[in-house]
Amino acid sequence: METRRFGRTGLRVSRLGLGCGGFGGVGSEPSLFGRGEDEAAAFAIMDRALELGITYFDTADSYGGGRSEEMIGRWLRSRGTRDAIVLSTKVFNRMGPGPNDAGLSRRHVLRAVEDSLRRLRTDWLDLYVTHEVDPETPVDETLRALDDLVHQGKVRYVGASNVEAWRLTKSLWVSDRLGLVRFDGVQNEYNLLHRGIEAEVLPLAADQGLAVTPFSPLAGGLLTGKYAPGRDHPAGSRLTLRPGPYEPLLTAGTFRAIDALRATADERGVSPGGLALAWVLGHPAVTAALIGPRSLEQFAPAVEALGVGLTAAERDLVVERMDAAARAS
Repeated sequence: METRRFGRTGLRVSRLGLGCGGFGGVGSEPSLFGRGEDEAAAFAIMDRALELGITYFDTADSYGGGRSEEMIGRWLRSRGTRDAIVLSTKVFNRMGPGPNDAGLSRRHVLRAVEDSLRRLRTDWLDLYVTHEVDPETPVDETLRALDDLVHQGKVRYVGASNVEAWRLTKSLWVSDRLGLVRFDGVQNEYNLLHRGIEAEVLPLAADQGLAVTPFSPLAGGLLTGKYAPGRDHPAGSRLTLRPGPYEPLLTAGTFRAIDALRATADERGVSPGGLALAWVLGHPAVTAALIGPRSLEQFAPAVEALGVGLTAAERDLVVERMDAAARAS
């Protein structure tokens, strides 16, 4: 699989990254811990990813309440593949009942990384990412903690997720002013139904040499066309287990837009999911897209997308058709 340089660093990552939020849970939602893929399924998914050349794995300490990291750690140990994988995990979400068991304080970051390393059964992380913004912790406090981890050899590079452009700009300025490690990548949502980062985050990333590794490129599976109005959601799907993040999208306009996507995909002889993922990968600022297959069959759109090359004009046409359909009455 093709690799891309991770921002301005010397690190290279596969164009597709494996999002491991479904291992042992459904993301960071405590009520769903233990509901995601079991270890056998997770191992099969990681095996298939590696077979396809996907060597960039992304998780978080809070996914499945730590279960995701534990499964990845056991897989890395059993397969002997640590050196082959660019391993990324995240910090911020609550990991215990105490007042300092969440956030981006120095205390929590330094404790959290040790716990992640233990669960992942490794001595270092290729990428350590702040999962959310922590408005209660000064950005220089977080950056100093991350800087220490890089100098200690526990972390190679750092990134930020779910962050606005102005906050990212501020953090880069603080890093430059204080001589601290800077964020080398940004991980925000980006897909055909959620294009907000095009206004500021993507131009900022291009200007500052940041890698962009979007999550949810298929909008939780909506862009595969497997959901339809008036029909029950497929058993075990994201919209069945954790509908909250996607409910605002379940409108008549969204489904008309997806119909337009399907029509465009049919013209090209590809699936809607393959076209939607190719659209994300086609943005020049995007380094890699994070996919979260919950079965081996769900790798199909990802494999397909790698063979679909979209020009800027073709990307624009997909958006124009979907937007026009969404506005139609």
